Amino acid sequence: MMLLLNVVFVLVAIAMIALILMQRGAGAQAGSGFGGGASATVFGARGASNFLTKATKWLAIVFFGITLFMAWYATHNAKPKAAVEQDLGVMSQVAVPKAEPSKPVAPVPAAPATAVPVQTAPAPAAPAPAAPAPTAPAQQQAPAPAQPAKQGG
Repeated sequence: MMLLLNVVFVLVAIAMIALILMQRGAGAQAGSGFGGGASATVFGARGASNFLTKATKWLAIVFFGITLFMAWYATHNAKPKAAVEQDLGVMSQVAVPKAEPSKPVAPVPAAPATAVPVQTAPAPAAPAPAAPAPTAPAQQQAPAPAQPAKQGG
């Protein structure tokens, strides 16, 4: 049944693509002077827009209906596999350590009360030492390019 439904699903999708591509856009009125009136003889007096629009609407309804049914069918017929049957790929080669029985944990002692007084206001900050004025780095003189030796003739 699912194979037949998948075939119908693909055919509906292809038909929707074809119908959508055959429809005129909003700016297609400019092209009607170049033979756009011929569609009235094929699809009826109202032209192709009414037929193509209705056909696209019904194909879209069928497409979404099949999509929802296939999703519902896949979720309701999915059977969880046992851990031995599952294919985990590379992770199936990893050894699972045996769980050890849990050891009783000793209770954590409470923290002792402190006798240190808590400050409520921050201490006044000491003035920062004056920084020496920055000095400009000494400019390095680039060596003058060597003059090529003149060759005499």
